[in-house]
Amino acid sequence: MGSKTFKTLDEQIEILQKKGLVIDDVDYAKEVLLRENYFFLSGYRHLFLRPDGSRKFLPGTNFRELYGLFNFDRQLRNILFKNILIVENNLKSILSYVMSKNHGFKEQHYLNADNFVKDNSKTRQINDLLRKMKRQINVNGKQHAATSHYMVNYGYIPLWIVVKVLSFGIVGELYSILQKEDQEEIAAIYDVPVHSLINYLPLLANYRNLCAHEDLCFNNKPHKKIEGTKYHDILNIPKEEDEYIYGINDLFAIIIIMKQILKEEDFVLMMHEISYELDILDGKLETIDINNVLEAMGFPLNYKEIVRMN
Repeated sequence: MGSKTFKTLDEQIEILQKKGLVIDDVDYAKEVLLRENYFFLSGYRHLFLRPDGSRKFLPGTNFRELYGLFNFDRQLRNILFKNILIVENNLKSILSYVMSKNHGFKEQHYLNADNFVKDNSKTRQINDLLRKMKRQINVNGKQHAATSHYMVNYGYIPLWIVVKVLSFGIVGELYSILQKEDQEEIAAIYDVPVHSLINYLPLLANYRNLCAHEDLCFNNKPHKKIEGTKYHDILNIPKEEDEYIYGINDLFAIIIIMKQILKEEDFVLMMHEISYELDILDGKLETIDINNVLEAMGFPLNYKEIVRMN
């Protein structure tokens, strides 16, 4: 395999044109490529490629369509990110409240392995996670005014403060090793089973990081899957080999998770914002249909109905 070499903006334009992309404003395209990066922009080409494996664009595909999908994904990430942050903050608040109430709130309590699940198969995970927590507290604690304030004035950092410096991934893993009674108390607040919440949190943490780093989002396929829910049934999502074809390991799976653990008013607003961005994109597409985008997202055509479901 030959090595990749640097390409000037003119050379990048020429490559895209040779692949059949219509560029009616070369200066505009150059500005976009300079600001957004050829590699990242070309990551959105797949829906616009011919099905014959030639790696050429569908006839008539315009640069503005490609950039339109790129911008849609950016807006989608922004919408998801701010709502996942709400979930993250809620979880940190709820978990710290339950743990502080049931076990104590000082370091000797929340960093004590005895306050977690009594399961020999998880001993190593518990100890590893506690080390990660201590490391994040040491590295990040001095950067936050609240943690510094408590350490200087009280000599300790209570759990409801320390969760601020813990990553979403750490907090999600922390939930997975809580004692059963603590897990059930937290899951009951969300009205979801414990095993579902354990499965949901790493997926949300993955999408949080994906959104934060501007990775491709709309057609992301996580390795982990969620189980079928009542929403799959009510939306009449079809199955293949006894598994739903949408909402299992795609973006719609994240929507189904958010439906269950985000406050209703926040979820409704999130879905309205996503639908609005889809409408904008629909107006920019000419060579493909918006349904092609929905399919890549794992969204059924009747996806809007999930907003009205209980």
